Amino acid sequence: MATSTTKKKTTSKRKTTRRAKPKKKLVIVESPSKAKTIGKFLGRSYKVVASLGHVRDLPKSRMGVDIENDYQPDYISIRGKGDVIKELRKDAKNAKAVYLASDPDREGEAIAWHVSNILKLDDSEKNRVTFNEITKDAVKEAFNEPRTINMDLVDAQQARRVLDRLVGYSISPILWKKVKKGLSAGRVQSVALNLIIQRENEIRNFKPEEYWTIDAEFKHNREKFKATFFGENGKKVSLKNNNDVQQVLSKLDKNKDFAITKVTKRERKRQPQPPFTTSTMQQDANRRLNFRTRKTMMTAQMLYEGIDIKQGAPVGLITYMRTDSTRIASIAKHEASKFIHEEYGGEYAAVKPIKGKLPEGAQDAHEAIRPTSVFRAPAKMKPYLTNDQYKLYSLIWSRFVASQMTPEIIDTMNVNLQQNNVDFRASGSKVKFAGFTKVYKRGKEKDNLLPELKEGDSAQMVSDDPAQHFTQPPARYTEAALIKTLEENGVGRPSTYAPTLDTIQRRYYVRLVSRHFEPTELGEIVNTIIEKQFPDIVNAKFTADVEDKLDQIEEGKQNWVRVVDSFYQPFSKEVSTAESEVSKIEMKDELAGMDCDICGAPMVVKMGRYGKFYACSRFPECRNTKAIVKDTGIPCPKCGQGTVVERKSKNNRVFYGCSRYPDCDFVSWDKPIGRNCPKDGHFLVEKKIKGGTQVVCPNGDYEEEPQK
Repeated sequence: MATSTTKKKTTSKRKTTRRAKPKKKLVIVESPSKAKTIGKFLGRSYKVVASLGHVRDLPKSRMGVDIENDYQPDYISIRGKGDVIKELRKDAKNAKAVYLASDPDREGEAIAWHVSNILKLDDSEKNRVTFNEITKDAVKEAFNEPRTINMDLVDAQQARRVLDRLVGYSISPILWKKVKKGLSAGRVQSVALNLIIQRENEIRNFKPEEYWTIDAEFKHNREKFKATFFGENGKKVSLKNNNDVQQVLSKLDKNKDFAITKVTKRERKRQPQPPFTTSTMQQDANRRLNFRTRKTMMTAQMLYEGIDIKQGAPVGLITYMRTDSTRIASIAKHEASKFIHEEYGGEYAAVKPIKGKLPEGAQDAHEAIRPTSVFRAPAKMKPYLTNDQYKLYSLIWSRFVASQMTPEIIDTMNVNLQQNNVDFRASGSKVKFAGFTKVYKRGKEKDNLLPELKEGDSAQMVSDDPAQHFTQPPARYTEAALIKTLEENGVGRPSTYAPTLDTIQRRYYVRLVSRHFEPTELGEIVNTIIEKQFPDIVNAKFTADVEDKLDQIEEGKQNWVRVVDSFYQPFSKEVSTAESEVSKIEMKDELAGMDCDICGAPMVVKMGRYGKFYACSRFPECRNTKAIVKDTGIPCPKCGQGTVVERKSKNNRVFYGCSRYPDCDFVSWDKPIGRNCPKDGHFLVEKKIKGGTQVVCPNGDYEEEPQK
């Protein structure tokens, strides 16, 4: 029997050793969009992640400041940031090196320090990277020169945070006891609120004064021009009433010509403004674009962090947007000069561009806000930007380019006309050279031409137009005007304006009406208590002095604990006094004059988030409430049976409806005035316009003269 042997095939497994993945360098920034932009610049050897802002802060449920132990803050991880912190620790553990690249200011430095603490990084390690613009060259250059965390910057931010916590958590409970729960008080917001209320009091106490003007039309060689009464015998005369006007007119002979006694021709130069700082950008965006301050800063943040312009990596279009400096880097000046020469011609490029004056207390830590490349003109960038981004970028770009251009040159002509010692004056102007206005205009500009006149000529008065006027009260603050006033008073810093304005509106201490701040009754009550019990808190000079000391901490000239202590010692005494004095104040509920329709108890007037409302006096046993409706007394234009009442929408916007709602569903955003349009019979309404009100027909067929 034949035997067959089966050979077993043996396979030998080749042992392969997996190469360990090379560790990457970890870069931590605040936002995902910034992480995306920087990640494209740095390449594969880096991993860029976002901390999503702050990772640690003081606890919300308590003061969180150890007053007895040198005001040491008790930082805790922010609720909801657990997963972010976990990922950061995991990434840091697997990283070759860790770099902290948060924004280049106090707050950014504090974020870097908090991240360093939770990752237990070495304080002496050079792992802090800052850049003023997010462009490839700027970012790579910054990573070539990392530094240690600047503890002076951290301490300045820490001092601000501790001071604000001491003020807020000391005053707020006093407001809760006497006004309502949920109110807050802060250093800068209290000054802002106080400024708004001071202006409101000026308006309430203002007494208008009558004055008159006489405008006249003259003719010289068939050419007509306008002039205004100036005075007599070369001296200015005020016209206080109609009698003064008639006395002047009685001295004039309408059949006699006026003599041209003086003609002054001058060349006037108008200089461009320096590039934007944070506050001037916020002001101009508010005035020109009607942007709220918060919207301006959010849009600027997007432009800074990076926009995808389809040229490889996204790129930051503007430099850092929190700055109080008007300084410009030399390379940016040279680039602007080249652009202006190529685009407009050498005569438009300034040899010595204007230098802005730094406001008192300005840090000059960063450049002014400017485009990262002037060659990225707004028109080229428009396809990649949202409408808001395009508007703000155009504003920043044009302001910067204009700052590097020559002045506008205007030919002016002033003419003095006299008859019987009565003087009229005419002014004319003509743009001789556009200069910077080729790029950046300051509103609507129009030539006002006069005929070619010379001394010894004569002109005939064609008509006169006397007009009565009354002096106007100071205007309420717009966001732009309030920011300008805060800056002039040294209150707050670039990073604080937007959150300050946001807070006083969110707390319903003020409301915006036709873009102007009006204090609410709640705001006035809060201000009265703070002004009486804590006068230093609403004192702009005192608050500015605190800001100066915070700046000195940043410069290493002051110790943050000493600064906080010098503030808190006198402040704590005011708190103790206020607690005892406020407890004696009885704020009795005002009776509404009607009974609760549920339980029959008297209804009272209560203060709520959006003002006063009716509530049952047996609260919390009975929770019946009613809105306080303001009755205008005007008959309802729709049903004629009810009257028009003022109501508020869910967004706290005032509208008008019928008192018989829901039986009558009449509503209008504008207030009916009780008259109908003479053209189409539609009811007329009163619209708020800039500087006053105007009666119009909603159909657009009729309007009356505006009322101031």
